[in-house]
Amino acid sequence: MSTQFDFVSATDKPALLAFSTPEWLEAARSALNELGYKVHTAATHGDFLIRFSQIRYQVVIVEELFAANEVSENLTLRALQTMPMAQRRHSTVILFGNSFQTFTPMQAFQHSVHAVISPSELFLLKQLIEKAIADNFLFLHAYREAQANAYSTAKPD
Repeated sequence: MSTQFDFVSATDKPALLAFSTPEWLEAARSALNELGYKVHTAATHGDFLIRFSQIRYQVVIVEELFAANEVSENLTLRALQTMPMAQRRHSTVILFGNSFQTFTPMQAFQHSVHAVISPSELFLLKQLIEKAIADNFLFLHAYREAQANAYSTAKPD
């Protein structure tokens, strides 16, 4: 059995997808490729967690029913929700599914993600992903700036 390695360089913009619906997966992959992202796909919950722990993904898109029959069974989403913010703050996390209205802040907050997108907006997916990334960047800009200043002024003992 051969193992394929996909290296991520410092200049790459990595993205991770976790979808069960092939059409939605292809739409998301295509949109992210057009935006210049290097796209990885998780096949299972375990695969997602391994990949997420090894690479600082800039964008993560999870289908609400990824490897599950109900949202409550989505182990990937549950793992992201219970993960400390420091572990996932580097990613813009988007939840994709039929039970959402695109960019409803309370639905995103309820699921501990940055944005929710409905498949009824699939034709605008590239623009919606761009908006979610820009909104997240703007929201966390002050935090990232303060963090960078703290690291640059910290002196080793």
